[in-house]
Amino acid sequence: MEKSNIVNWKRKGEIGVLSISNGKENYLNTPDFLNLDDLKKWTSENKLKGIIITGVGRNFSAGADMEILSQLAKDKHNLNKRMSEGIAILDFMEDLDIPVIAAINGICFGGGLEIALAAHMRLCSSKALFAFPEINHQIIPGLGGIYRLTQLVKKGTYEILLNGDMINAEKAKEIGLIDYISNEKDALHLAIEKLENMIKDRSTEVIHSVMKAVRNSKKLNKNEALKSETELFCKLAVNVKPLQ
Repeated sequence: MEKSNIVNWKRKGEIGVLSISNGKENYLNTPDFLNLDDLKKWTSENKLKGIIITGVGRNFSAGADMEILSQLAKDKHNLNKRMSEGIAILDFMEDLDIPVIAAINGICFGGGLEIALAAHMRLCSSKALFAFPEINHQIIPGLGGIYRLTQLVKKGTYEILLNGDMINAEKAKEIGLIDYISNEKDALHLAIEKLENMIKDRSTEVIHSVMKAVRNSKKLNKNEALKSETELFCKLAVNVKPLQ
């Protein structure tokens, strides 16, 4: 196991597991909760086909430690720099050419929810709770959470952000915040199962191509996305093997 700031990294075969580890609540001690260079190194490891991000213990993450944040805010330049570095981490994770699944147990608040929103899929335990409580501290999410929330959830976004209320697993699933709810106490098992099913017997090249095509569909116009998709198809077709 390797560690970067409050995040642990461990390989399980073709899957890598990022685990947030910082006390019972897994607070984010700084917006740049891990070193981006470490993340780049880990995600470039040979034969890695997918990543799961979770929290150690009962909770995913309760978000920012408000006492530390209030101290950081005294130096506006430094806070802006740390926030930009945090955003860069989540942007990098979102743009990876391998699937990233957030396995969420317990509390997933604030910055923790922003991390989960940067994953490609979100799974949770039945007891999971979600919230953007920043409004109760007279601030707003600052790591891209509002942007990602509005891209994912089409109903109730203003209430989520302005009320700051907690949402349970069923409600999160209903509004599209969560993809699956685990029947087990720990969502990690379901996340591993889902990820293994997606990557089993798939080459890294075809996984990368799927991820690129989906990303292009969100970021490029229709013609550019379709052109890129065809190019990816043709590149893969050279090695196509008929089913026996």
